[in-house]
Order: sequence, then structure tokens, then C-alpha cells
Amino acid sequence: MTLHKVIYDTDPGVDDAMAFVLETLHPEIELIGVTSVFGNATIDTTTRNACYLAGRFAPAVPVARGAGAPLEGEAPTPLAAIHGDDGLGNIGPSEDGTVSPDARAASRFIIDSVRAHPSEVTIVAVGPLTNLALALAEDPSIVPLVKQVIVMGGAFGIGGVNGNVTPAAEANMFGDPHAADLVFGAAWPLTIVGLDVTHRVVMSTSYLASIRDRGGVAGRFVWDVSRHYEAFHRDTENIEGIYVHDASAVAYLLAPQLFTVRKGPVRVLTEGIAAGQTIQKPEGMPCAAPAWDARPSCNVCVGVDADGVLALYERALCGAQ
Repeated sequence: MTLHKVIYDTDPGVDDAMAFVLETLHPEIELIGVTSVFGNATIDTTTRNACYLAGRFAPAVPVARGAGAPLEGEAPTPLAAIHGDDGLGNIGPSEDGTVSPDARAASRFIIDSVRAHPSEVTIVAVGPLTNLALALAEDPSIVPLVKQVIVMGGAFGIGGVNGNVTPAAEANMFGDPHAADLVFGAAWPLTIVGLDVTHRVVMSTSYLASIRDRGGVAGRFVWDVSRHYEAFHRDTENIEGIYVHDASAVAYLLAPQLFTVRKGPVRVLTEGIAAGQTIQKPEGMPCAAPAWDARPSCNVCVGVDADGVLALYERALCGAQ
């Protein structure tokens, strides 16, 4: 059995919390740390939520507080309509049993963990990529020591999918486009799981109810934390269920065969009305593009076996019933 050592870089966030549950329950994942970042809520809230989630589902896992603002400019205002005032669907997370944050900043925690486990650590990053960019700036020599980076973010226009905070940009890329462009330009194995595939994976109301009824404490938590989130999807997307964003990135780690990828360097626009837009030059494209050509190739997910992703999540929470 493959065992993946994972650092989960996250801005919890309802879908972040649902992915966290998958990471803590799946037997092939060894969660070695959680790093918080601004995004779905302020850094105070996302750090509190990360400490709450760790305390409830993985109390031995350290949590390190990360960046509270992007490399340049101010953090976008969190949208309570999506994730609730508390970032966790207004479930009112208790302070009881939460873990205390590690003394190190998230970027330092990433560096130390990668150096302690060379060629073993996968970073699953599902928020703005500021912590990874800060780690790169502090110690660029970690790049060849990272096993792989899996990013939930971006939108590449596959099947007509656009951004979700502007017509051009997905939220994590919009949150810190400068950081994203730096991270995508580093020569570590990197896969981007964007809206192009996450919008094809939908947990319906009946699916979530089944998880609730068969998944024990974790299943009940997934149902509770997703109520506000599902209402948002119903009101704005007219779907009875929720898109599976962050858990799809974890699914790629566990079962990459469920995804189709396109290879090629990726740039992120950092200025103007399209800031945060992700653009890939696919391998084999004949035209010269100097802004792309000198950069390493990334995997961009362009297809997904949605039923396979949902089955993977269900098995982790409910077993083989």
C-alpha cells in the first residue's frame, strides 16, 4: 500500500474541511502537517478552523499559521454567503479540544518538513499559494526535495468553464496571483486541479445524506458543514448539491488515473481586469511564447471520472457498504 506523506495547505472553508476529513480517514495518507492561509476567511479564522479540525479529527497533527495577506496588496474580503461567518458553514466550531498552533510560521514548517523527509512529502494546496511562495523565497533549494505539489485552483476554459470570482479568475488564483505564478514556475512536479474538473464532480443532496447516515461522526460532520454551502450552490448555480473542489485535489493524489491531464507551462496574470487568470501553453503547441517557454511543464487536469471520485470519497468515510 502506498503511503503519502502530506502537508495540507488550506484556508478552511467548507470544502477544505470536507477534504481534511478524507485525508484523515484514508489509509494511504499520513498527514504530517496543516498550514493555514487567508482566503475563504481571514487568517485568524482559517487558523482557528484548522486547529479545530485537527483537534477533532487528527489531534496529533501540527498546525502552523500562515500568511494573512498576498505577496502584494490586500487580502480579498471573505464572502460569508459561501462559507458562512465562521468559515465552516455557520456550525459554530467549539474551542474545546482544538490544538494549539505550532511555533513556526507555515513557510518555515514547510521547509523543515520537506528537509526532514526528502523526496517523500506531497504538498496539497487548496487556498491562495502565498505560503508556498514564501517557502520558495526563503529556501529555494527545497524544490528538488518535494515529491509533488497538487494545487486546487485555476480555470483553463475546458468545456467553457470560466472563473468563479471574476469571468477570468478562480478564487485561489485571484487571492494571490503573484504567488501562484511563482509556484507554477518552480521546477517541482506540479498538478493543477481546477474548476474545469471540479465543476464536473457534484455531491448531490442524496449523496451527502447517505454519507451522513453511514459515515459515523465524520459523515454527520460532512452533512452539517455543507448545509450553508449547499444553499449557496442552490441559489447561485441552481444545483441540488455541491461542487467538489478541494477533495478532488486529494482524489488526484490517491487515484490519478481518474483524471486526464494536459502538460505544459502555466502562467498566471498578475495585473489588470483578468488578474488571476491561468493560461497554459500545451506541449506541442508550435508557436514561440517566451513568457511560457522557459518555464517547467505542469499537469493541468482537463478530464475526470466524476463517479470514481465520488466513490473514492464514499469508501473512505463509509467503508465498502
